[in-house]
Amino acid sequence: MSSAPPELDAPVAARLSTLDRFLPVWIIAAMVVGLLAGRLIPGLGGALDAIAIDGVSLPIALGLLIMMYPVLAKVRYDRLDRVTGDRRLLISSLVLNWVLGPALMFALAWLMLPDLPEYRTGLIIVGLARCIAMVIIWNDLACGDREAAAVLVALNSVFQVIAFAALGWFYLSVLPGWLGLPQADLDVSAWQIAKSVLIFLGIPLVAGYLTRRFGEKAKGREWYEQKFLPKVGPFALYGLLFTIVVLFALQGDAITSQPLDVARIALPLLAYFAIMWLGSLALAKAVGLGYERSATLAFTAAGNNFELAIAVAIATFGVTSGQALAGVVGPLIEVPVLVALVYVSLALRKRWWGARAAADR
Repeated sequence: MSSAPPELDAPVAARLSTLDRFLPVWIIAAMVVGLLAGRLIPGLGGALDAIAIDGVSLPIALGLLIMMYPVLAKVRYDRLDRVTGDRRLLISSLVLNWVLGPALMFALAWLMLPDLPEYRTGLIIVGLARCIAMVIIWNDLACGDREAAAVLVALNSVFQVIAFAALGWFYLSVLPGWLGLPQADLDVSAWQIAKSVLIFLGIPLVAGYLTRRFGEKAKGREWYEQKFLPKVGPFALYGLLFTIVVLFALQGDAITSQPLDVARIALPLLAYFAIMWLGSLALAKAVGLGYERSATLAFTAAGNNFELAIAVAIATFGVTSGQALAGVVGPLIEVPVLVALVYVSLALRKRWWGARAAADR
């Protein structure tokens, strides 16, 4: 996040800055701190949860905005036209995110949680909430294509506003009815979804675009990329760690008091992230994408918008519901798994693509 990737011949660890090299350590520490704080400090979760405007948690919003701004400030917006013309990338992303992803989560939830309807419904909601925030970080750490990530995240955001409620109705009510399975309802407004998109993507995207435009105009591209970006880059990691601490502090008691339930919910999530990521990477390679866009496709397809999933579950089923717990377990599993997949991605970079790794640039 804080420096450009070295040559492909270098070891994986050497391609990361010192700050990024120990990212798993910082993330595990942040998760532990959050869980312990939520469990041991009386009233902390309630106090953090109370700091909200119109259902949006201000601490989490602050962390996500700090996390996403530096990465979006790195995007070269004058290169976006190179991405929008790549039909292989755009079509693959739409199919993975809005056809295969929700269908896979539906199948895994019913196969692994047939006796736990609340958790099953919560996982289906997680599968419908496509990632528009943390995927920016995972893509950047894996040396993916920043411009492609910006386009795919924006594309997912548009489809999220249009399709989330309809897909929720289909996967929770229509499809189970066709299959003779128990049905559920999902009460979510288009504004609730649009609000999540506008806050967690719109604000940092506009800020990043304006920063680059006026920064380059005032000081030039060399100053902007060699002086300014290295100073703001580490704040992406700080925002990520702050978000993790707050998120797990909010739900620390629920997670630590129900370890067996958390384990049951974790199994389909682990299968989902592994299948989506590996399948997306293999598909990208099969259609001829270079490494950078393949990594971007894989991470945008595997990640989920946990903030939206949790908000919808709480609004529809209540803060103490099993559906809300399933949403909370989502990032508990997603964060360490996708961090591990960053390292797997970098290890596969030379093995699978070799000299073609930078072809998309």
